This record gives sequence, structure tokens and C-alpha cells, in this order.
Amino acid sequence: MSQNEPFEVMLTGGHPNSLGRTVEVVDLILTDQAKLEELYQCYFSDDEVVRLRVSNAFKRIWRENPEWVVPYIDCFISTISQIDQDSARWTTAQLFLELQKYLSDEQREQALAILKTYLSESKDWIVLNNTIDTLGTWAKKDGDLKAWLRPHLKCLAKDSRKSVAKKAGRFLEES
Repeated sequence: MSQNEPFEVMLTGGHPNSLGRTVEVVDLILTDQAKLEELYQCYFSDDEVVRLRVSNAFKRIWRENPEWVVPYIDCFISTISQIDQDSARWTTAQLFLELQKYLSDEQREQALAILKTYLSESKDWIVLNNTIDTLGTWAKKDGDLKAWLRPHLKCLAKDSRKSVAKKAGRFLEES
């Protein structure tokens, strides 16, 4: 492991479904928070695999030190949520749920709009499942969201993909 090797290089290569050197990058950042910005900039790589691994790294970091990721919430809202890549979208949906206590009212409203779009437009089962998790959890305390969400969940409960149908059905039963 080279501490001077750029993160984008470290996150490049190998099998697209593997973590590659993601854990090494996370370990370097966990020893030096200042390196988090370099990881964030890797979201703008031309390499889709690098962006996928950046998402995985961010999840690992916010689960260790959520307060480190809080300054990036606006970036996830304004920029990362708009990346045309499912891994960025499902990570954004997870981040909104796992860091919900850090969201301002305005950030939550913006996140809600993003997640509604994901639920209405995404075809990816992981994006849908993570979005259902977040919106379903938030709907437990938000009657307007619950009313908006129910018809979408009813439709998704009939989805041919078992994981999507099961998750939608579970949240319907809970509401």
C-alpha cells in the first residue's frame, strides 16, 4: 500500500464486482480525515468501477465516523444524486436514511424529492430497495409521505423481482 498513490488509481482495475483496494483506501482515510476530499473527487472519475468503489468507501466511512460525512450531505443532494449510475443512487438513498439525524429540514425536503424521483423512475432493484427502506422509514412519522408512498408500494409489491416485491409488501403491512 502506497500512501502517496492517488485514490483513483487505487480504486481502478480488477473485477468490476470486487472491492478491489477499497478497504485500503478506507483505512488510509480513517487515519487521516483530510484525505476524504480526495475520495469524494473520485466520484467524478470517468471510470464507473471507481465510482462504484467510492460509494462503497463512503458507506464504510460514514458507518465508522458519520460526522465526517455530514459536510458532504449537500454534495450528495446537489451533485452525487444526479450521477447517472445506480451505485451512486443507492448509496445516496442509504446515506439519507443512515444520516437522517444530521439532515436539516431543508436537506430532508431535498432528499425526499430525490428519493421520490428514484422510486418513480428507477429500474434498478438495489436503488428501489434502498429507496423503499428510506421512504418507508420516514413515512412512519410523515402522514403526507405515507399517503404518497402507498400507491407506489402497492405497484412495487407486484414487481417480478422478489426482493423488490417483498420489501414493498413489508412496508405496506407496517403502514
